[in-house]
Amino acid sequence: MKIQDVKIAIVGLGYVGLPLAVEFGKSRDIIGFDINEKRIHELINAHDSTLESSKEEILSAKNLKFTSNISDLASSNFFIVTVPTPIDSSKEPDLSFIKNATESIASILKKGDIVVYESTVYPGTTEEICAQLLQEKSKLIFNEDFFCGYSPERINPGDKKHRISNIKKITSGSTSEVATLIDNIYKEIITAGTYKAESIQVAEAAKIIENTQRDLNIALVNELAIIFNKMNIDTESVLKAAETKWNFISFRPGLVGGHCIGVDPYYLTYKSKSIGYDPKIILSGRELNDSMGVYVSNELINAMNKQGVGIRGAKALLMGITFKENCPDIRNTRITDIFNELRRHCVEVSVYDPHASISQVKEEYGIDLLHEIPEKKFDAIIISVAHDEFKKYDRKSLKHFLNDKGIIYDLKYMLKRGDSDLRL
Repeated sequence: MKIQDVKIAIVGLGYVGLPLAVEFGKSRDIIGFDINEKRIHELINAHDSTLESSKEEILSAKNLKFTSNISDLASSNFFIVTVPTPIDSSKEPDLSFIKNATESIASILKKGDIVVYESTVYPGTTEEICAQLLQEKSKLIFNEDFFCGYSPERINPGDKKHRISNIKKITSGSTSEVATLIDNIYKEIITAGTYKAESIQVAEAAKIIENTQRDLNIALVNELAIIFNKMNIDTESVLKAAETKWNFISFRPGLVGGHCIGVDPYYLTYKSKSIGYDPKIILSGRELNDSMGVYVSNELINAMNKQGVGIRGAKALLMGITFKENCPDIRNTRITDIFNELRRHCVEVSVYDPHASISQVKEEYGIDLLHEIPEKKFDAIIISVAHDEFKKYDRKSLKHFLNDKGIIYDLKYMLKRGDSDLRL
């Protein structure tokens, strides 16, 4: 396939697929596909509910068309798959989305076509599962009739500085010739440059360790915070002092949610166990990070007891439920761990978040978000997400929402040290 003959289709138009489609759509004819008809309708009207692409950006992609009909992709020959790869209730990989997308593509796959996956997977998934499924359903032969590639996404939801075009892109292909073509295609939109990995499995592994490494670093700082809190040493003060060394790697404690960092390590450990090695460090870090919601809740309960606040029927406010600041993404948010644990102690918990969708939070977690924060109602406030809208508050202004013995717990170091009663 010559590069000028490439006809691209993006399968999956979420946080990853839409920005990719928009960038390609500025210079190439491209089709964006998603099974969610409501999503397609909003995109046709240049509205992105994820807030990753503005109306102006979508409209600037003059050559981009949207559809929920897979047959509209029949003339495409270069498919990029950007669907979710979550974990199930047993914390094992849920490949249902990527398998369904693969089967849809297989129904229209032709000789010479290329299928590139961007979804985070464990090493071997692209060639051992996806390519084999394509081969089985299409009756075409992998690496003879059709080819595959892997180019992991590095989208950071809500980040307006690190966009798809200025983040270096890893690429790979199932043959050397296909790898070069895939690399050249991405070079058309990636101003930061590309890195052609020597194999698909190398590219898959590189992606999964990026988030695993970050998860472990946060787990270490979370454990340090627990230790220092028991010693009555301020964790942020310790970190600031340590940061004066040139090679100290700076992280902050907190809850680890979202679709990547809290999920990807389980993909790697699943694969590791399947080949006979039981990982130790990775799962220990995951266990610690997953327990932080319970730790925060217990710290608050203890503080309320010391303050003489009755726990049963006490009222607490969570400021923020999205998994990160200034972003509407509620996928795998761990703020719900605090919510559920406090509820277990019979605390009445309210949640306010100016970025989260009220309907999505209700549908996903059964939680009714506040439209505004009422005054003089709460016995505790937990600053759980550092949205810009919350940065206007100091201790004095937060006290307007608290009862006389009310406690402020700052999880994000958003307030000055003396302005909160508790912090990680």
